[in-house]
Amino acid sequence: MPRGITRGISGPYGSPVPPRTRRRRGHIEPLPSGHFRAVVFTGIDPLTRRRRYVKATCATRASAEQELTRLQREVDENKHPKAAITLAEAVEKWMEVAELEETTRDRYEDLIRLYILPTFGDLQIGRLDAELMERFYAKLHRCRHLCPVRPPKNHVHQPLSTSTTRKIHYIIRGALERAVRWGYLGVNPAAMAYAPTPAKTKPDPPTAAEAAALLNEAWRDPEWGLLLWLTMVTGCRRGELCSIRWRHIDFDRADLWIELATAQPRSGILEKAPKSGEGRRISLDPHTLALLRQHKLDVTRQLVDLGVPLTGDAFVFSVTPDYSQPRKPRSVTQKYRLMATKLHLHSTRLHALRHYSATELLTAGVDLRTVAGRLGHGDGTTTLRTYAAWVAAADRRAAEQIAELMPVVVPQPPRPRGPYESIADGLRDHIVSGRLRPGDELPTVVQLAAQYTVAAGTANRAMAKLAAEGLIVVSRGRRAVVADLPRSTATGA
Repeated sequence: MPRGITRGISGPYGSPVPPRTRRRRGHIEPLPSGHFRAVVFTGIDPLTRRRRYVKATCATRASAEQELTRLQREVDENKHPKAAITLAEAVEKWMEVAELEETTRDRYEDLIRLYILPTFGDLQIGRLDAELMERFYAKLHRCRHLCPVRPPKNHVHQPLSTSTTRKIHYIIRGALERAVRWGYLGVNPAAMAYAPTPAKTKPDPPTAAEAAALLNEAWRDPEWGLLLWLTMVTGCRRGELCSIRWRHIDFDRADLWIELATAQPRSGILEKAPKSGEGRRISLDPHTLALLRQHKLDVTRQLVDLGVPLTGDAFVFSVTPDYSQPRKPRSVTQKYRLMATKLHLHSTRLHALRHYSATELLTAGVDLRTVAGRLGHGDGTTTLRTYAAWVAAADRRAAEQIAELMPVVVPQPPRPRGPYESIADGLRDHIVSGRLRPGDELPTVVQLAAQYTVAAGTANRAMAKLAAEGLIVVSRGRRAVVADLPRSTATGA
C-alpha cells in the first residue's frame, strides 16, 4: 500500500476518508471524597472560546449515571443552565454590559476586588443563598475585615458603612439578575435577601463661629476663599463648582447657571451632567456678584500678562495660569480637609458647607421648595428627609408668625340656647348686681310664666337651674328665696 494511504471508507472519487471519532457528550468522574460527578459538554462560548459544561455530584455511581442521563436530556431539549459559573464570572459578565458612570464603575470595581471576590469569588452562583448574603452583610457591618467572632487581641473593629454595604448588595443582585436572564441560574437568591437599611443622613454644618474662622483663613488666597464662599452661598456640589465657566454667570440678571459637573475617574478629568441630570439656575446676591466681578478683573489681568484673551469658556476656578482646566474635585476636598483640621472644626468634610447653606436658608424661613431647587434636589422629598430638624424649626416660626397675623378676637358672652336660660340669666343678673338680696323672695313660677310668656314648666326649669348653681333656695310649699352668696360673687368680682 502506498505511503500515506490508510484503510477506511472511500469518499467521493475514491478518496480515502479517515475514521471520525465522535466527541463524548458526557462522562462520570470519581472524586477524592468517594462521590461521583456527572459532566456533560454543552458547547463553546463564542466570545471567550471557553468550553461549557454542566455538572452534578452524586453519592453513588448509579445515581451519577441517572444524573448523566437527565443532564443529557436537558441539553438536547435546551432546558439546561449554560454552565455552573462562579460569582466572580457572573459579576465580570455583568460589568461588561452594565451602564454605569465612570466614577461609579471605578467604585464598583474597588468593592468587587476588596469584598466580593475574596469571599464569594470561587463560589458557584447556584450555591449562593439569602442566608449567606445576609450573614455577609452583618459581618461587614461589624468589621470590614470580616474578623472572626473572637478577634485577635487589641483588634479594633472598622465597620463598613451602610451605604457601601448596599452598593455591594446591588452589585451581587444585578449580576445574579442578569445570570437568570441569560440562563445561568433559575432564581435570583439576592432578590430574597434583605438589603441593609439605609442610614439617615445627619447634616453636620459648621457653626457661625466656625464659618467665620473658615472664611477668614481661606481668604488668604482670594480665589480659594471665593470658592468656599460660593459653596456656602449656593450649596453647590464640589464637581458643579469646579465646572463653572464665566459664560455660566449672568451679571445682568444676577444668575448662576449650573450646567455641568467635573468628575475624576481613573481615566482622568471629565465633565458630565449634574447629579440630578438637569441644569438649574441659582440667583446671586449683590455682594457675591461684586466678589465675582473682582475675581474676573484679577483673572483678566493675569491672562493679559500671558497674552491670552478671557473667553466665556475659561473656568472661574483653576490651578492652570490660563484657566483652561478645571480644579480637580479630589484636590479641592483634600485642601479643605487640611484647612478644617488646622482650624479644629468639628467636621472636615467639604460637603458640610452644602449642609450649611441648606440649614441657614431653612432657619431663615425660606420655603422648602426653593431650598430644594437651589441644592439641585429633584423634589423636596430629599431635602425634607435630610433636613427634617431644620424644617421643624422653620415650621415653629411659621406658626408664631401666622398667630401674629391673625385678627384679634373679642370674646362675646354666649347667647342663651333656650327660653328658660333667658329667664335664668335675668334673675341671675338681679342677684349678682344686688337688686335681689339674700333672703328676698323671687316671683312665683306662675308670675314668671306670665312675665316671659312661656309655659309654667319652662319657668320651673329656670328656677331649677338657679337652684343648681346655688343662687336660690327652693323649699316645697314655700316661695324661693335668694341664697346667701360669697362676698366675691355678690359684688360681681
